[in-house]
Amino acid sequence: MSRVSVSGEPPLFDLRSYGRYGERTRDHLSPAEIAQIARTVHRVPEVMVKVSGGGKTPGAVAAHFQYIDRHGELEIETDEGERLVGNGVEKKLLADWDLEGAAAERWSPYTGRPGRKPGKLVHNIVLSTPGWPPPEKLQAASQAFAREQFALKHRYALVLHTDQEHPHVHLVVKAVDEKGDRLNIRKATLRSWRQEFANQLRAQGVAANATPRQVRGETKSWKQDGIVRAARRGQSTHLRRRVEAVARWMAAGTLPKEPASSRLLETRNAVIRGWRDVAARLHESGQPALAGEVVRFVARMPLPRTENQQIAARLQERFRDRNCERLPPTR
Repeated sequence: MSRVSVSGEPPLFDLRSYGRYGERTRDHLSPAEIAQIARTVHRVPEVMVKVSGGGKTPGAVAAHFQYIDRHGELEIETDEGERLVGNGVEKKLLADWDLEGAAAERWSPYTGRPGRKPGKLVHNIVLSTPGWPPPEKLQAASQAFAREQFALKHRYALVLHTDQEHPHVHLVVKAVDEKGDRLNIRKATLRSWRQEFANQLRAQGVAANATPRQVRGETKSWKQDGIVRAARRGQSTHLRRRVEAVARWMAAGTLPKEPASSRLLETRNAVIRGWRDVAARLHESGQPALAGEVVRFVARMPLPRTENQQIAARLQERFRDRNCERLPPTR
């Protein structure tokens, strides 16, 4: 039975099927599974669906709308098809979504558990894909994604940004739907959203894929948005402390053992076993060329490294580069 999965998550390629009279095993890969395998081993760009926060007060929501519409310069498209431009449109949205009333209800002593902090009024979501896809196609895919996920349930609005390194769409979704149910975003929710967004991009003719990073052999560590932005400016005190600590450990001759390192290795071994099963099933299904690409894809996976190990490798590389610069020129 072929599976590619990571701990605690449903498998990416699940070849189990359930017949009416009990569990059975499929002896072939579906066309959709083969297509996703091909996209993954060919390194098709991976989409990003990121929850970047959410306002807990009407003022915070209004400020976010002002940020994403560049203080009235960019067009906001709503779930009702309106296209709003100009200063003050955020006030219209707050009124249409009744966020003042929602905020007052959250603070009522008769709602929620005692001592519980009020939840978000909205969720701020960013939709993007690497490279520079045609902005109109990115916007159309984002519109279709929002309709599929939230239409007639949650109020939403979106804005296309093309003035930064990569085009992206800001999507603001009201946290409580029209029936009063709250939108809870979990890991499984984000996985489903990434897959749906990738589907909508492909429908627009944009190459896009959605697989967990562990399945692709990536171990990039997550950092808070503020740390990432400060690191890009060279002002991250968090990152500076981490680098200095790793440098001290390297000077002492060793890095401390990290529980995360063994977990990464266990995950990588499970992923490799899954990919080998997939390669074997591709051979059985008459897809030897793609099976060979899977084998090469696994062989090219970088070593799984913790953040400290990544920093140590970067420091070693920088040290080697400096030494090479000091070498006398050859004649």
